[in-house]
Amino acid sequence: MSCGKVYSHFPTPTDAQHGRVKVKSSAEQQEAQKKERARRLEVYRNVAKSVLQKRKDRQFDQQALDLTGQILSSNPDQGSFWNFRREIFLALEQEKSESELQDLYQTELSFLEGCLRVNPKSYGTWHHRCWVMDRQRSPDWARELELCAQCLQQDERNFHCWDYRRFVALRGSVPPEDELDFTHRLISSNFSNYSSWHYRSKLLPLVWPDPEGKGLVSEEALLREYRLVQNAFFTDPNDQSAWFYHRWLLGRAERPESLSCLYADFIEQRLVVVFSRPVHVAPGEIRLSLRVDNRPVSGDWTPADGHNTYCSVWLCELPGERWTLSSRIRQFVSPGARSTRAKSANCLDRVRGEGWCQDSATDGQLFQNDLSVQKATVLEAELKSCKQLQELEPQNKWCLLTIVLLLRALDPLGSEQETLTYFQRLAQADPIRAAYFADLRSHFLVQNAILKMEYAEARVIDLAHKDLTTLCHLDQLLLVTHLDLSGNRLRRLPSAFRALQCLQVLQADGNEIEKIEGLSKLPKLEEVSLRENRLGELDDLQPLTSCPRLRSLLLTGNPLCLGAEAGSHVRSLLPGPDNILT
Repeated sequence: MSCGKVYSHFPTPTDAQHGRVKVKSSAEQQEAQKKERARRLEVYRNVAKSVLQKRKDRQFDQQALDLTGQILSSNPDQGSFWNFRREIFLALEQEKSESELQDLYQTELSFLEGCLRVNPKSYGTWHHRCWVMDRQRSPDWARELELCAQCLQQDERNFHCWDYRRFVALRGSVPPEDELDFTHRLISSNFSNYSSWHYRSKLLPLVWPDPEGKGLVSEEALLREYRLVQNAFFTDPNDQSAWFYHRWLLGRAERPESLSCLYADFIEQRLVVVFSRPVHVAPGEIRLSLRVDNRPVSGDWTPADGHNTYCSVWLCELPGERWTLSSRIRQFVSPGARSTRAKSANCLDRVRGEGWCQDSATDGQLFQNDLSVQKATVLEAELKSCKQLQELEPQNKWCLLTIVLLLRALDPLGSEQETLTYFQRLAQADPIRAAYFADLRSHFLVQNAILKMEYAEARVIDLAHKDLTTLCHLDQLLLVTHLDLSGNRLRRLPSAFRALQCLQVLQADGNEIEKIEGLSKLPKLEEVSLRENRLGELDDLQPLTSCPRLRSLLLTGNPLCLGAEAGSHVRSLLPGPDNILT
């Protein structure tokens, strides 16, 4: 009997083997975890139900604050509960003293730090912290900067924290120089810190503005940045952060808003104006002012692409005006815009009854910025360094792409063939993004063709057999009368094509064109050749019905021409053209 009492406190053989406690089986563990999750979920649902009921009953009290805290401390991504919590604080502001409120807000900041430990990338938590800081009488911005620094030590790419740091720096009047030094410290410890590079791009224009207003950053600062980013290239050639930043440095300058071209059709009584960049002209907005023979004239402006949005090309129809070949047109941006530079156009072609004026200040500089001797020297040295790096890293796509961009910045026309060679290497190094590189290559080739046309002062442009995959800069082709796009890989003629208000002849044979929505409302279009494309339905030709002067249309080799009655169907849709070849 005594033996039984001695051993009664030890585990039975079913509970242990050789003195070791039995470990639950995987199935048992899963069942226990399932029950625990169900219990916690039930508690969560009950608390959430209570919170929603309190909000419905507009009970903005301490108990509601505690209940929302229970929910958010475990799941800080509940945006509705953060909204309710702010409503509670606003109600408490009507009841409590200033000192009590400040204590509440300090407690709230501590509570938010706990929520950030649960989820450092919670949108609601960071937004609520901004709100709380704005409600404080004497916020401690230095402490908030330290909090940001600690969070970024844990995750240097936490963009929520970076956004909050910019908020703190703005509200706390932190000198941009201090923030620039902060980014430099982080970049020096890790070149792969993309967020630091991005923040640096926002700070540089504030710390080192361009004294002449031609760009966003002074040249002295840019040259230093080139050296900094070059160190990053050679430290880690495969990291994309520094390469992206370098691309921003190359394209930092922003062309001011101005009128780059003014075209007047005295017969059709139509005015077309081209801006240096897209602008928005809302109905009734006095942004564009027009004078004819020194008399103010009103007119409705419509975007060339057919949408009431930002556009570079705007049209104005003035059916009530009586223009003559001696009329003088003046067009300028209203004083509310950045530029008030005026344009004037006399009738330069009395036979055609049209006139135009272009901005000579931008001739030859449409797609690149002026380079000083010092900057050109630095860029040439960078190009040489990148070519050396490319020999060591022949498959590094970032290096290849930067070489292309440097060649474009230094001499876009003279380096065209070399640039095409590097595009071939890019497609081989990164076949997944071959389509992107093909589009970028097309952009550069169109730019070069426009530059050549400008230098020759011509109104004809040849883009045939260049393996183009997309069209761009169509706003620069306003005065073009003949355009050849044959032998490319184009799939459509986009709505931006409507900017070609002077186009008379279009050749686009041998492409992959399926849609031609851009060939609508072109007042001077007479001849169109779309042979060997992929136009499959008669409705695909509908845009051409709005071209009043169309007299020749060639469609041989398109799927829509396969039927025996194709020709008659096309003629029934387009009775105007004398020559339709299907």
